[in-house]
Amino acid sequence: MKFLATLLLLLLLFAAAAAGYFWYCVEKPFGSYPPEGTFVGIQHGASSRSVARLLKKEGVIRSAVAFEIYARRHQKRTLQAGEYFFDHPVSGKDVFWSIANGNVYQRPFTVREGETMFDIARELEAGGFLGAEDFLDAARKPELIQDLAPQAKTVEGFLFPATYNLPRHPSAKALVTEMTQKFREQWGQIAPSANADNTGGVLAHGAPLLATVTLASLVERETPKPEERLLVAGVFENRLKKGMLLQCDPTVIYALEQEGRYNGTLSVKDLRTESPYNTYMHGGLPPGPIGNPGAISLRAALAPADTTFLYFVANTQGGHFFSSTLTEHNQNVNRYHRLLAGEPADPPAGPPAQASRKIPPAKKRKGSGR
Repeated sequence: MKFLATLLLLLLLFAAAAAGYFWYCVEKPFGSYPPEGTFVGIQHGASSRSVARLLKKEGVIRSAVAFEIYARRHQKRTLQAGEYFFDHPVSGKDVFWSIANGNVYQRPFTVREGETMFDIARELEAGGFLGAEDFLDAARKPELIQDLAPQAKTVEGFLFPATYNLPRHPSAKALVTEMTQKFREQWGQIAPSANADNTGGVLAHGAPLLATVTLASLVERETPKPEERLLVAGVFENRLKKGMLLQCDPTVIYALEQEGRYNGTLSVKDLRTESPYNTYMHGGLPPGPIGNPGAISLRAALAPADTTFLYFVANTQGGHFFSSTLTEHNQNVNRYHRLLAGEPADPPAGPPAQASRKIPPAKKRKGSGR
């Protein structure tokens, strides 16, 4: 009897110690990480036991057994696949819920308004996300937007400017899909009544979606000022109606970028580059977008300003001087050059001309004797 009592006591003490250790492993922070932290990749369909062993191997949890027991107590929650990042000690319970909630490692990546697919590719590579050519290979396949723009040769123009939360090494195809899906979502808000049909991407207002996005990309690249975009779109629309060349510098830059020849400056020789994108040599819009416009420029392309302006030139303040005639435009070009030289935009007016008049003889002062 005494032996049984002793055995029972020992069993109780052992159970208490085990329960205490389980509580300690689950509740108390654990982990010692290198300065750069530790990444742990969870595969699809991985069991709680295999996840526990992996976490233990990587030094993230104190006990694989305790983690597995805790996971089995929450069988309705599935451990989500993905890559997880740990850089400071946390409890086993917190590790479990982080994985169960799918808090995978992500970094923000921002596509700015007007950026080309070449810009995006370079920035992805510089950020260590993926190779530039991998992204460009995916962006050159227009299948993702064929229903919207059947004539598109790439997805340029449809990589919507926004901040995307990316895994450490995203798939180029998945990223392009996400960016074009973002365009679809935003376009549905920008033009809910101008949806493309299923046979040609023609909008309710009569212009193909590809042409609208192309015009928006020219507007985006021409001015950084949102308040000018309606006017710039109006200028381009007026020139198109009159059969005038658009003479848009960014289209030439894009032609050079396609050939890998743009060095940051544009010369007179460059304006004679033979390319369907060169609007100094070819009439109408270029064959596709020259960048990825944001919502303001897309709205401007849908409803340009009703204006008589046909020309604009930079004002050195980020904006432009607008004019309706070539004479006015040439005057504005002169103003631009004066500003570049550090002079006032308009030359100072000369002294006012004085009209000649006959000066009357001086009157004698009283008492002067004259």
